[in-house]
Parts: sequence; C-alpha cells; structure tokens
Amino acid sequence: MKPGRQRLDKWLWFARFARTRTLAAGLVEAGYVRVNGRRADAAATAIAVGDVVTVAAAHTTALVRVLDLGERRGGAPEAQTLYADLNTASLDTTAVDTPPG
Repeated sequence: MKPGRQRLDKWLWFARFARTRTLAAGLVEAGYVRVNGRRADAAATAIAVGDVVTVAAAHTTALVRVLDLGERRGGAPEAQTLYADLNTASLDTTAVDTPPG
C-alpha cells in the first residue's frame, strides 16, 4: 500500500463502522460502501485523507470525510477523530428558525 493510503475495510473497522474487519469487508463486497461517489468494488480499495466515504445501513446512511487513517482500533471517542460527519454539516436550519416576512 502506498504511503498515506489505507485499505477501506481496515479503515471502516478502525472507525467503528463494523464490529470486525471481516464484516467491514463484507459491507464493501456487498455494495454498501462508496468512496468519492463510486461504489467500492473490493475491500482492498485504497482510501486517503480527504476522501468521502458513504456507508449504507438498514435504516440510515453515513456520509463522512476521512480526516485520519488511524493506526489501531480504539474506543468510540478515538474512532470519531478519524472522520467528519457530513450528514449533519449539510443541514440548513436557518430556514426553519427564521420567521416569514
């Protein structure tokens, strides 16, 4: 693997999108993961800082930007430092909070 890149399944496991690396690979191979808008076709797909990863689940879809590749699977607070959640960043609440006129 090139420096500054990491396997997608490994990153998904580090970031706690899957309980095991095998399950992370299964998500990718089943077509539930996209990288920069393109369906990832293999668990060994290389990702880098700045890539946008989309993970589809049963009742939700996670849209995140990779901030760090990580070196181990840590606790939830450590995992959350690996990505920025783009789902909440795209919400515009000003239209709801501003009264008409």
